[in-house]
Amino acid sequence: MAKQKVSFICSECGHVYPKWVGRCTECGEWNTISEQMELPRAAVRSGRALKPKTLREINADDDPRFNTGSGELDRVLGGGLVAGSLVLLSGDPGIGKSTLLLQICSELNRSRKVLYVSGEESERQIKLRADRLGVSGDGLYLLSDNDCEAINASIIEEKPDVVIIDSIQTMQITELSSAQGSITQVRECTALFMQTAKRYGIPMIIVGHVNKDGGIAGPKVLEHIVDTVLTFEGDKQLSYRILRAVKNRFGSTNEIGVFRMTDKGLEEVPNPSEMLLSGRPTDKSGISVLCTLEGSRPLLSEVQALVTKTGFGNPRRSSDGFDYNRLCLILAVLEKRTGYLFGQFDVYVNITGGMRLTEPAADAAIALALFSGLCDIVLPEDIAVFGEIGLGGELRAVSHASERIRECARLGFKTCIVPKASLSSLDKRDCTGIRVIGASNLTQLFKAAETVVNA
Repeated sequence: MAKQKVSFICSECGHVYPKWVGRCTECGEWNTISEQMELPRAAVRSGRALKPKTLREINADDDPRFNTGSGELDRVLGGGLVAGSLVLLSGDPGIGKSTLLLQICSELNRSRKVLYVSGEESERQIKLRADRLGVSGDGLYLLSDNDCEAINASIIEEKPDVVIIDSIQTMQITELSSAQGSITQVRECTALFMQTAKRYGIPMIIVGHVNKDGGIAGPKVLEHIVDTVLTFEGDKQLSYRILRAVKNRFGSTNEIGVFRMTDKGLEEVPNPSEMLLSGRPTDKSGISVLCTLEGSRPLLSEVQALVTKTGFGNPRRSSDGFDYNRLCLILAVLEKRTGYLFGQFDVYVNITGGMRLTEPAADAAIALALFSGLCDIVLPEDIAVFGEIGLGGELRAVSHASERIRECARLGFKTCIVPKASLSSLDKRDCTGIRVIGASNLTQLFKAAETVVNA
């Protein structure tokens, strides 16, 4: 009997070592190296030479995508599922991963054969959940097992149009001595499903659990193998969920999908701007409205800033939904370039609706909310702002200014303050029904806001 090969793998980053070490040199984590037994593979040489094809010889005329029945999911995927693709869907427990996948089966099985494989629930449990969500159809097949090789053989025999694996951490190859959910099991099972998906052109969606730090369990191992990585974000205490593409070989990674959790499952939110601005107070200082861009979709989001006198030796800085280091940078620029001092105040910044702002265009809205909170000035409810802040206090132009202004006008905003450098790229037709004010630095931004307040 061949001797099994022993490897030592980091559970955080997946780096492989020939022997055990206390600290991973790749990710810097301590005590994450575990021993894994690998199945020896015999080197088979058939002598068959593979003939490569030129790019011109490959036919890509047929549309390889098809809709999932969820417009928000199709948007994030880049237009729909690609034949032979392997999609990884991750998120916190209870966020709605299994609910979303079972709901899209309701639309897919009308014209396609769908195989739903669960290693966590029995067929009866899936049936009960499907009845609650209103999912039915003769094209949906259920399979409850965790033997990866048996499931793969069933996929090859049945040849479904779509396969859903829930979840990859429950799958195992019996010949491997590693436990379920280990790096070796996850890697080998995912590789086996990937080979089947590519060979037979069957798109597969696999669910991946996350660890306590929020990363996908066995993160780099899975992310390197799959074609697309989708993450479900949002607070489980709130009803809204955001689906975001972290990696996508067949589309953009900037698109997001917005859903709302109800007692009948997940509902699409076609107009997320109204959702993000719902319940916005209009008589409080420290509140501004930002027009951000997620992929090709402009979104209006509420920015809240609370500036209060500190009771500690060192003032506190806290941010939720916005980068903490970027907040500290904006505070430093405000003190240096405008003279507004925050050294004796605690500063708290919050982005409502569970949004996480990453693009630089959010700087101006953050600065305006901080100015409003410090000076206790209530901004009008029909004013929006966007722009990037430089270290000199200047407002820099951002992309797609016309699309942002049109979104503001569509939702009834009367004034939009933009970087002065963006005015040259605007068309007068984009400014119909809305007043556009250009500002070249923070001082002009604050004066423009005060002018609107006093008007």
